[in-house]
Amino acid sequence: MDYPLLNAFWTMCLIFVWILWLVLLFRIIGDIFRSRDLNNWAKTGWLVLVIVVPFLGVFVYVLVRGHGMSDREVAQAERQQKQLQAYLRDTVTTGDEAGGHADSLAKLAELKNHGDITEEEFQKAKAKILA
Repeated sequence: MDYPLLNAFWTMCLIFVWILWLVLLFRIIGDIFRSRDLNNWAKTGWLVLVIVVPFLGVFVYVLVRGHGMSDREVAQAERQQKQLQAYLRDTVTTGDEAGGHADSLAKLAELKNHGDITEEEFQKAKAKILA
């Protein structure tokens, strides 16, 4: 088997460039779908260009719309962060409203540990809270 070291290096470089191009292709496809400033026809056109003429389509997209890719990605991350914070604000409650039983159970356990209520009273109150 005759495969010189320079050929192995060249093959590794080609594989690296190919993987780099694939990552860029998937980022561009994601950016096309993420873009709110493109209508559906423009998105379809870019997708056809990127899929039918892959190398040229990727390079043209980067030249034409590449300057806003990072801005759109940051905006998407900010939207997701705001949605997560809104979800957590709505679902995580402190107190007895909307299923916030943890505080009540903690207070009951504290009362039981201090000897203010018996085990039987604790079980009844716990059952009432969880029901």
